[in-house]
Amino acid sequence: MSIKEIPNPGLYTDLYQLTMGQGYFKSGLHKKLASFDFFFRKSPFTGEFVVFAGLAELLEVLDRYRFTEDEIAWLREQGFTDAFCEHLSGFTFDGTIRSVREGEVVFPGQPVLTVTGSLLSCQLVETLLLNILNFQSLIATKARRLRLASGDCKLVDFGLRRGQGAGSVAASRAAAIGGFDATSNVLAGKRYGIPVSGTMAHSWIQCFESELEAFRTYARLYPDSSILLVDTYDTIESGLPNAITVARELEEQGHRLVGIRLDSGNPLTLSRKARSMLDDAGLDYVAISVSDQLDEERIANLRDKAAPVDVFGVGTRLITGYPDGALGGVYKICDLDGQPTMKYTDEVSKRSLPGMKEIERISDKDGFFMRDVIRLVDGRDSNKPDPKNSSEDIPEISEDISETSETSETSYPGGSSGKKPTERIRSTVMENGRALFHSVDISDIVAFSASRVARLPDKIKRLNHPERYEITLDDPLVALIEQLRK
Repeated sequence: MSIKEIPNPGLYTDLYQLTMGQGYFKSGLHKKLASFDFFFRKSPFTGEFVVFAGLAELLEVLDRYRFTEDEIAWLREQGFTDAFCEHLSGFTFDGTIRSVREGEVVFPGQPVLTVTGSLLSCQLVETLLLNILNFQSLIATKARRLRLASGDCKLVDFGLRRGQGAGSVAASRAAAIGGFDATSNVLAGKRYGIPVSGTMAHSWIQCFESELEAFRTYARLYPDSSILLVDTYDTIESGLPNAITVARELEEQGHRLVGIRLDSGNPLTLSRKARSMLDDAGLDYVAISVSDQLDEERIANLRDKAAPVDVFGVGTRLITGYPDGALGGVYKICDLDGQPTMKYTDEVSKRSLPGMKEIERISDKDGFFMRDVIRLVDGRDSNKPDPKNSSEDIPEISEDISETSETSETSYPGGSSGKKPTERIRSTVMENGRALFHSVDISDIVAFSASRVARLPDKIKRLNHPERYEITLDDPLVALIEQLRK
């Protein structure tokens, strides 16, 4: 079951969220105004950036956050008090959320998203929020790395059979945000409007008397969309010659073979041989697809060696977030009743930033991102919705511009443009428990994300040994940290 199929996600949490919630309730703290930041401490895959994903689905779930009568009865059986259970029976999420736009590129330590509301509301949704945002952001980031490695080649998500249960549907969504062109996942295709794509399995070929008969039958059934799997028996001596025979027969009938797929063997050697055989047969239009345990390193290596591959099908190492498996996003309280607070532990990497903050992104004269500044702001002002900065639009250009900022029109990579090279990249996406939008066309998120990645300098996007993206704290935030430390 996917999170979208859970009608009332109140129990989609860890036990300690509920025990703390009851503690807040008994102590009279549950209505205090609190703010929590979502951020991550380290980028996955030895990279430098993360593609933020999962926001639209998070807001959809929070919009209908409830506890059912059956769930309340079960909580009573677990020892929760009648008074707390009665409170939960009428509970709805009351928070306001400021967030970067879905598809944005973000970096370690930044308050990507901030939830402000009653302490009870903020606490109860922690696990749900982390579950959705961490996983989808991980897969979107992996997909973007695969896109960077594959250049203009087509990328198809083949991961459903190897994914973590129903979470694979959300993973296919995240893969699309990260730059994949299509998915084999039919449910994800229908739900999110992602193009679907597929070929055939070896079992199809093994069900016929011969490989040639299997190819001919498939081509007769799907004359304009056939991609033939050529490695069931012998790629060079059998699969490719039979595919060429069927391709010529299709031509005689006024159709064209779309492509062939290689799913085993040495992809560099076999793709070169396949391209040569197809071209010699006058079939230069037939595409070559490669699958089998691909990741960004293998794809980059094939492209560096000019392998004639048109389509990469990526499954296991996309859908599982190989080799990392998880984004370590966390959710930490930063303000309680107007009092900034922070985690100041002995382990420096696990400290958090206090107070209400915003992120300003500064670009150079060519529109490439130079650095981000985390600024301390008045929490009461930062949570007011800005009608000029809806989640459907490019983030607003900040009015807080340094004197050195340019005001002339600047064309940015990826097609976006603006007059000033500084922008605040967060906006209000939920106010008092009400989402400010209810549906987002995934193609808009995909286009936005691609435009933002295009504005990252190449040295930041390198698959291996990227340079560190500069993030600074403004002076008031530094002073607040020192004040709280003392």
